[in-house]
Amino acid sequence: MTVRLPSRLRAPAPGWARQADVVVVGSGVAGLSAALRLHAGRRRVVLVTKTVLDAGSTRWAQGGVAAALGPDDDPDQHLQDTLVAGVGICDEAAVRVLVTEGPARVRELADLGASFDRVDGGGFALTREGGHHRDRVAHAGGDATGLEMQRALLAAVAAADIEVIEHALVLDLLWSRPLGEPGRRVAGISLHVLGEGSRDGVGAVHAPAVVLATGGLGQVYDSTTNPHVSTGDGVALALRAGAAVADLEFVQFHPTALWLGAGSRGQQPLVSEAVRGEGAVLVDQAGVRVMTPEVHPLVDLAPRDVVAKQMSRVMHDHGVDHLYLDARGLGREVLERRFPTILATCRAAGVDPVTQPVPVAPAAHYASGGVRTDLWGRVPDVPGLYACGEVACTGVHGANRLASNSLLEGLVFAARIADDLLAHRSEAPGPDEHGFDEPPAPVAERDDVPTGLVSAGLRPELAVAMSAGAGVLRSAAGLAGTAKLLADVDVRAGDDPGPDAWQTTNLHTVASCLVAAAIEREETRGAHWRADFPDARDAWRGHLLTRLAPDGTLESAFVAVAEEPV
Repeated sequence: MTVRLPSRLRAPAPGWARQADVVVVGSGVAGLSAALRLHAGRRRVVLVTKTVLDAGSTRWAQGGVAAALGPDDDPDQHLQDTLVAGVGICDEAAVRVLVTEGPARVRELADLGASFDRVDGGGFALTREGGHHRDRVAHAGGDATGLEMQRALLAAVAAADIEVIEHALVLDLLWSRPLGEPGRRVAGISLHVLGEGSRDGVGAVHAPAVVLATGGLGQVYDSTTNPHVSTGDGVALALRAGAAVADLEFVQFHPTALWLGAGSRGQQPLVSEAVRGEGAVLVDQAGVRVMTPEVHPLVDLAPRDVVAKQMSRVMHDHGVDHLYLDARGLGREVLERRFPTILATCRAAGVDPVTQPVPVAPAAHYASGGVRTDLWGRVPDVPGLYACGEVACTGVHGANRLASNSLLEGLVFAARIADDLLAHRSEAPGPDEHGFDEPPAPVAERDDVPTGLVSAGLRPELAVAMSAGAGVLRSAAGLAGTAKLLADVDVRAGDDPGPDAWQTTNLHTVASCLVAAAIEREETRGAHWRADFPDARDAWRGHLLTRLAPDGTLESAFVAVAEEPV
């Protein structure tokens, strides 16, 4: 039962090309922030996005962005809450970078034009979410924080006249030298554009540096809060390029996705944790509280893995597929002022939170793992490749992301990537009119590098199998069943090349890596819950790093965390 994955997607050769100093792939908070900072440093940037600029996950972030902005808060307190939520496997140095540099990045975004909600006197209006011991979550438009942050960043990108390629699915990296030759480094990307004129079809952006900011992988499951574009493209590309991915088994399931019925699939509306931060509580069908002090001292504001697990237990015990979030105690005025988007979404689904408990169930929400990077967003062993945002594993989240740390991570590590690239730019004038060196010309990859595609028609079956075997509750038997389905897929006999087959292939690659890690980690920790190994084990305090071997099989290595448990 060995899965074999392609080292490149089967695709036509690029028929057109653009030149850049840096190509940024993704237009969420991480990608937009990196592109703006690089442009301000006089880098030629090409920004590539899968559909249109505002279609990624950032716009769906309701709750806010966490940072030590309040008078009774400081980075050390934020650090401690993050480490506790990460259940012993956060990289403390990365967390310290996040919480120390985070407040400045949020203030810079406000200066750029993001209109955060304010209190009398002009300070940030701050709320609290699960796992936080201080009010430190800044928000905008009540529950439209991501949308407002993205609006401000997009306006800045438009004003800067940064070149953008929309409707572009990234395929694979281009290289300066063939596989196996010394000095091999990134030389750009190949991509497919559903566009106009000469840009239609497969093309390339030639650049000596590539920044992956492609977002998450939630579409690997059949129920997720992620948009349809979140198909794990960046993680799959990086694996094919020889990078390591880490902690992929730690997929956070948001406790409160709006339950739309047993037949609902794909992206589900999110009911922000901030609603519980304001006082809403989870109840069962009889109105009995689900989260009690015996389950966790923070009750409904416990870390997300704790809440999702308790909800799953109650649902299993009662034989039901959803519970309820009771926000009636907040009152109409608070709900309409703080949560206008959520209120409208619920009402459109036939539920009025002012007068009715809201049906909710856990759904795949956030990948705490991803492409392993260092503290500057560099991807080891792949010179010229960077990653930030949800596609990356910087080590800040550990086994379970602290609420509202994701937007902050995108801001902080995008800035660090840009600063690293700007610091290493040659001062010698290059041959073009801007004074920059021309990017290296890519070379053709060797013919013996295995390519492949998975049939696009398998996508629904893969998603159902992942939710059944690798969802909130996992076991050896369930994971083995999913692993067998993945291993039985023929990656050499897929459809003709095209967006559906490419994305399904990426999902299959990511699913295979996630399941392999979940099988190997024989413990319960954070967002990884093994029914057959219900306790955390000190021997597993560390990271599982997975790579793609030359023969298409997955290889893993365990790297222990040196620090003492929190």
